[in-house]
Amino acid sequence: MAKVLIVDDSVLMRTVIRDMLQKDHSLEIVGTASNGIEALEKISTLKPDLITLDIEMPRMNGLEVLHELKNAAWHPKTLMLSSLTSEGAEMTAEAIRLGADDFLLKPKDLPQLRLIAEELVVTIRHLTSDEIPPREHVPVVQHKEGSAERVVLIGSSAGGPPMLDAVLSKLPADLPAGVVITQHMPVGFTAPLAARLNRIAHMPVKESENGDTIKTGSIYISKAGVHTMISAAMTTDGKRTGRIIHSNAPTVHGVRPAVDKTFESAAQVFGKNIVSVILSGMGNDAGVGAAAIKLAGGTSILCDEKDCLVYGMARSAIQKNAVDKVLPLAKIPDAVERIVMKMAEGSHV
Repeated sequence: MAKVLIVDDSVLMRTVIRDMLQKDHSLEIVGTASNGIEALEKISTLKPDLITLDIEMPRMNGLEVLHELKNAAWHPKTLMLSSLTSEGAEMTAEAIRLGADDFLLKPKDLPQLRLIAEELVVTIRHLTSDEIPPREHVPVVQHKEGSAERVVLIGSSAGGPPMLDAVLSKLPADLPAGVVITQHMPVGFTAPLAARLNRIAHMPVKESENGDTIKTGSIYISKAGVHTMISAAMTTDGKRTGRIIHSNAPTVHGVRPAVDKTFESAAQVFGKNIVSVILSGMGNDAGVGAAAIKLAGGTSILCDEKDCLVYGMARSAIQKNAVDKVLPLAKIPDAVERIVMKMAEGSHV
């Protein structure tokens, strides 16, 4: 049973978070704290496995707590609960730089807050499990192969970030492909997501920039607020590759970036040299894109429904008959590696 300490200056927020977590019998709420000073005292005495940490608090804020924890005798996992504001995004990015393990976006309204209950529990379970390798032991290889001739595309939304951990921590450093991830997220929060995943993955991870050439052995997180489109480009030795273009086109399925936009555009560039993976997510985004990849000769993988918080995105691909494999989350990294390696072998025949 994982021991959790709730740190938030709002009595209401502490109560609601406690209520949400108490419904899961694998979690034990060992205490609450209303500010950073109280939190540090309780971390020392209660020794929680994880703390949920608000950023803005009196006396000592969440960022100052992270500073202090660097020299503390007990180091719990830290889940930041971040406000959906531009200031919140900046402070979340700083929290990740200071060593926070993950973050979850905190709606302002109580009814909406209760909607993230399951995602909060899933995230805490994930962080307190042994699924993530210690980041100091994760080797990152800087590839010299240059522009990618093959690409792995991953689409996810609600419930996706912990699944991204599970996939990226198992993909090998020498995977002969570039990786582009489109995760539905508010503006400002994909940069801290990329920074966090960069500590877990065996390949370097960055938020996408307009004009990025997709490199072998690199991972790109689609920037929030714009669509990540893939356009054709040529390498210096005349081989076809892809370049990331940011588009301010209208939202698709109410989101931007949309998985469909990335998948469809990549299908026109990489054709059969694509492996797409659809993880947890609500809505219909991904079905049209998966169909385009299937038509181009690429391979489409869905995560099994039992491993997903929400199955809307995956179901949209099923409805388009655009699925090659449905796999448990734990088997997806090996499947991706095998398919990419076969693609690479075929290109050298």
